[in-house]
Amino acid sequence: MRLLINIDVPAIAPAIDFYKAALGLHMNRIIDEDVAELTGASAVIYLLAKAAGSSSGKNIASVRHYTRHWTPVHFDFVVDNLEEAARRAITAGALQESDCVEWMESKCITFSDPFGHGFCLIEFADETYNNGTA
Repeated sequence: MRLLINIDVPAIAPAIDFYKAALGLHMNRIIDEDVAELTGASAVIYLLAKAAGSSSGKNIASVRHYTRHWTPVHFDFVVDNLEEAARRAITAGALQESDCVEWMESKCITFSDPFGHGFCLIEFADETYNNGTA
């Protein structure tokens, strides 16, 4: 099974610019004028242009908006150097939402992108979380 990540954005060009600058992703191709394929993470990321105010699906009462919003699903980008990655994300336009939190030999900072989506940057001491019993 493969995982593909789709992120709704109000416009493709600024979203490509942000994700390239903030996370070092690469624009692989434009599939059509409303879809961009980004690579450089362990899953392919698709940016989907969806207008603010448009319906987010049948039988769903809410509409899309690109102000900061909470969702039960977010992305964690694992980085080698958290401080450097955080500076890069902030310079690209991310908003830092938390201080650095240390947990199970990891360090994490929470952000939101310019389109209201939350994400975390995480630095592991090992390959993943470590509770000291491995």
